[in-house]
Amino acid sequence: MNDLSLPDVASQTQATLAPLDRVGMAGIRLPLQVAGQAVQARVEASVSLDTPGVRGIHMSRLYLALEALAGEELTLTALQALLQHFLDSHQGLSLSAHLRVAGELLLKRPALVSPLSGHKAYPFEIALSLDPRGFHVELMLELGYSSTCPCSAALSRQMTQRAFSERFAGQAPTWEALHEWLGSEAAMPATPHSQRSKARLWLRPADPLQAPDWIELVDRCEAALGTALQTAVKRADEQAFALANGHNLMFCEDAARRLAEPLRALPDLAAFKVRVEHEESLHAHDAVA
Repeated sequence: MNDLSLPDVASQTQATLAPLDRVGMAGIRLPLQVAGQAVQARVEASVSLDTPGVRGIHMSRLYLALEALAGEELTLTALQALLQHFLDSHQGLSLSAHLRVAGELLLKRPALVSPLSGHKAYPFEIALSLDPRGFHVELMLELGYSSTCPCSAALSRQMTQRAFSERFAGQAPTWEALHEWLGSEAAMPATPHSQRSKARLWLRPADPLQAPDWIELVDRCEAALGTALQTAVKRADEQAFALANGHNLMFCEDAARRLAEPLRALPDLAAFKVRVEHEESLHAHDAVA
């Protein structure tokens, strides 16, 4: 039985079989380390099938090469070497190799005022390819934040003015009376609408072997927005968050421009793209930029 030769159907040839741009596997689960954090990654690995007449590739070779990365810190240098291994294992068949790694960075973030903290997930994706033109890298990071509509805020302020006029028309109220009224529900007849929003950043490093610092990138972008989503909070944190939203009224256009500023300041980026989505609480559709 040990001498039995097992058939390799994938290596069969037929003159009419056309080449394929990408052949491989998707949905592979792999434990990795990213920025010092354990990540359960989802991986897609593929190579081109450039030789006419060949029926298929050797998928097990891609899978076993990926397994060698299990538990290791993810670096662009290691991923370039992995893609080269894909090609070496498919000599005569493939001219390009491709890899997509997706997961979530789980970072501990402090509350705004209190000593509380909690973990927040930041989805990321790394897309890579190696072909005769070179090594190509694109990174994606997703951030969550709150956005308060400037138009809705202006309309709410107008309603407060109207309520003030109705309450104190023809009067000269004392400081105490004004202070008491401002602390009542009557002084806030309307509130501006806010929504949970998200930004996706696509980044192309100037050096394809040098990724930006993920945590520094999160810090810079959240500081630019001013209203990052919170984790554990006390009332003081919630009040500070309300204040931050009031000081950072944003249309989706504003958010996109805010995020572009810290990205332009990063010297190790060759190019970037930003997409923001404000999941409207007023409309049944979203605002995007």
